[in-house]
Amino acid sequence: MNKQIILNLPVKDLDKSKAFFSALGFRFNPQFSNESAAFMVIVDDSIHAMLTTEAFFKTLIDKPVVQAKDANEVVICLSCESRGEVDSLIAKAVAAGGRIPHPPEDRGFMYDQGFEDLDGHLWNLVWSAPQA
Repeated sequence: MNKQIILNLPVKDLDKSKAFFSALGFRFNPQFSNESAAFMVIVDDSIHAMLTTEAFFKTLIDKPVVQAKDANEVVICLSCESRGEVDSLIAKAVAAGGRIPHPPEDRGFMYDQGFEDLDGHLWNLVWSAPQA
């Protein structure tokens, strides 16, 4: 079996979150989805996110659920194949209701920008020059 990364993220409204990430081009695997969770494919068979209702997420932990709009514990960083892909995904995130927490950072060999999804989870998109 290939190793996988599966992020579990609590969301307030599962249908709205699915619509948001679908607008960014992500797809969902219905085989591992139900009314409490949606299995989002980020990178083929290796990186996924399980978007879960807060009620279901609470069954997985023994601490309070952090409200990502108020505090963040993690920034999810995804590499992109080009600066254009970074900009395109950012534009899609904004059009779907996401928020931009800071302007893009251009270091010449590396370009990045982040967005906040509907629940406040931070996603950073990064392109690095191949020679970097």
